[in-house]
Amino acid sequence: MRAITLELPDMLAEDVDRAVQAGWFVDPQDAIREALREYLSGRRLELQERQQLEDIAWALREAEKR
Repeated sequence: MRAITLELPDMLAEDVDRAVQAGWFVDPQDAIREALREYLSGRRLELQERQQLEDIAWALREAEKR
């Protein structure tokens, strides 16, 4: 596993601490890993959707040429 050091704004760090204290996460690192997983997963879907829409637009342009 690779360690990455980052700084958070105080309010965000406090939100993370509250989530850990509430039992949502084991520790702050767990909370940040999960947030990053969710973010990247959502972006992957967005990118796939954009690529599919571009493919559909290309196919429609090609169909119009015929």
